[in-house]
Amino acid sequence: MTVPGHRRSVVIAAIGVGQILAWGSSYYLLAVLAGPIAGATGWPPAWIIGALSLGLLTSGLASPRVGRLIERFGGRPVLAASAVLLAIGLLIQAAAPNLAVFVLAWLAIGLGMGAGLYDPAFSTLGRLYGEHARSAITHLTLFGGFASTVCWPLSALFVERFGWRGASLAYAAINLAVVLPLYLFGIPREEQHVPPVRAADAAEPPAGQQRAGDRSAFVILALGLTVASVIMTVISVHVLTLLQARGLTLAAAVGLGALIGPSQVGARELEAAVGRRQHPIWSLLVSTTVVAVGLAMLLGPAGIIGAGLVLYGSGSGIRSIARGTVPLALFGRDGYAVLMGRLAMPILIAQAASPSLGALLIGQFGAGTTIAVLAGAAVVNILLVLPLVPLALHRPIAA
Repeated sequence: MTVPGHRRSVVIAAIGVGQILAWGSSYYLLAVLAGPIAGATGWPPAWIIGALSLGLLTSGLASPRVGRLIERFGGRPVLAASAVLLAIGLLIQAAAPNLAVFVLAWLAIGLGMGAGLYDPAFSTLGRLYGEHARSAITHLTLFGGFASTVCWPLSALFVERFGWRGASLAYAAINLAVVLPLYLFGIPREEQHVPPVRAADAAEPPAGQQRAGDRSAFVILALGLTVASVIMTVISVHVLTLLQARGLTLAAAVGLGALIGPSQVGARELEAAVGRRQHPIWSLLVSTTVVAVGLAMLLGPAGIIGAGLVLYGSGSGIRSIARGTVPLALFGRDGYAVLMGRLAMPILIAQAASPSLGALLIGQFGAGTTIAVLAGAAVVNILLVLPLVPLALHRPIAA
């Protein structure tokens, strides 16, 4: 299905605003609420943060099914259902009388994340625009890049005014009153159809488009994107600890860490302006290379750490675009939603384990060794991208 051109900006804006609020009320929520929850309830902070890991694990396990649903029914009902699931989870969280119910809330939130964050959104755009979805995906990530910028202050305001339970209720209301209508009225309805491949064959290209080496390409791409997501999650959770261990004060670490977000958005804008005429595999290669260089610079003198974080943030920002555009370029439009669901599963499961993995590395081997391990993993990621280049370049570039 192709949407008329004059609706394209409306669709992207509707999904984009929904993404800001969905990320802010799920993945980024406990960054602000964990402290107030622990202070008010006495629940162990490790268990509170662990609920997010449980949510990510749940979303990963649900992702293949989500992909098949989008392939069959289109993205509109699935994204709409994600807003309802997030609202249900947030309502349970707001009313949680004990830690067990709080953790249960994150099972529902995890299902909402699996049905409503980047991968389902990318799948929706791929279904609507096919080979020409690249620019739509790029612009969508520009919206997503502002999720923490918008929602962290909003969450802090809600907590200050209403407490953590009131903040949870506020985000539940936002999902029902804002996100749900955006999806229902901003995304076109698609006709139901039977997916062109069986679920068991989702890692392969659809019939009529199969090429030698596609299964290997899928495995390599999934491995590379999973490694990149582990690196990103460890840095996101532990960046202040790593920087302070490198000799920076807390204030300096916070100031330098704040460079990552704007660098991500700036790199996405640059990719939208310059990279759109190049095959997306080059964006993925640039992303992995820049991330590796940036992480290596964190091991250098204090004077270059800021530049290293800018490079890391830039590569991470471009990777978010490549995560949606490279699979589309490699494997085509048919079965794209199923493919994205299968790609998302190992990524999200690995992300669920990444905070604990980072804490283990730092505790056992120190910050310097942890950064070196992450930089080494980033170099391995470059090597994983290289075999994909010749395969990708056999497909034409789509805008």
